[in-house]
Amino acid sequence: MRIENELRLGFKDVMIRPKRSTLKSRSQVSLEREFSFLHGNNSWRGVPIMAANMDTVGTFEMATALAKHHMFTAIHKHYSLEEWSTFATNASDEVLKNIAVSTGTSKNDEKKVATILKSFPTINFICIDVANGYSEHFVDFVKRMREQHPNKVILAGNVVTGEMVEELLLAGADIIKVGIGPGSVCTTRIKTGVGYPQLSAIIECADAAHGLGGQIISDGGCKIPGDVAKAFGGGADFVMLGGMLAGHEQSGGEMIERNGEQFKIFYGMSSETAMNKHVGGVAEYRASEGKTVEVPFRGDVHNTVTDILGGVRSTCTYVGASRLKELTKRTTFIRVQEQANEIFS
Repeated sequence: MRIENELRLGFKDVMIRPKRSTLKSRSQVSLEREFSFLHGNNSWRGVPIMAANMDTVGTFEMATALAKHHMFTAIHKHYSLEEWSTFATNASDEVLKNIAVSTGTSKNDEKKVATILKSFPTINFICIDVANGYSEHFVDFVKRMREQHPNKVILAGNVVTGEMVEELLLAGADIIKVGIGPGSVCTTRIKTGVGYPQLSAIIECADAAHGLGGQIISDGGCKIPGDVAKAFGGGADFVMLGGMLAGHEQSGGEMIERNGEQFKIFYGMSSETAMNKHVGGVAEYRASEGKTVEVPFRGDVHNTVTDILGGVRSTCTYVGASRLKELTKRTTFIRVQEQANEIFS
């Protein structure tokens, strides 16, 4: 047993200090970025905010809506091959270039991804997603997927430490998903005691990834547009959103009505709800690590996206960053006291 005494921070522990700026308007800020990747010859240009690969968020409908804003969607892994065929056959090139095929690490998952990518070769991204990215099995699977798909961009995670980011990049991943337990419907920290404050995880993992020419995704913990800005300020290349995109027309989840008000069901992918739906229940050897909540119905996701993008643009104007890429270079975080945390929570 050992104890690390160094300070670790989450989004609520800091604010971004304003700086002198030559920008006259938010309209002068560009949120699009262009990336090339560690493996293969692919590149991507767009707004690096993405929908999480949850079946209540990472839907085909969400992908179609977000592509209009040049944003990305990690499609959840529970669509059938027939559903994929219907969607991809009718989707525009703009949509297909802004999606990832998500997968677990089973043999069936492996075959399913291969079938989808063979049928629709314009899809360039694979999202390999597990709750615990520290297992040897996961690293071996990443290596195998790189061998099978040498020209695709591989997203892999989740981890929260620099050394594991480096191992996954060297194994064949291009972009590493960072975050264990910060999500609004994730209970991993409660059930297991395992986790890492998200902002510190971003800062440390971004440093490791950028040293090798890779990128990271901040996955989880963003509740408001200011959190998205803080994630980018901390060095995240992409920010993945779950709860902020739940409850919309384009989101998954059952619609219910209570006292004349509409809600949509939103749940973690390790919740009892998800496991009952997809794998026949919670296995005897494990505990549910997610919860199920009712999110007020919020209509078309366009309005929420506009609010998020507007918030990040405004952050950029406060620190004088004309491009999103400049935000991390112009960010100075200041720690806030516990009392301030209570006010803004």
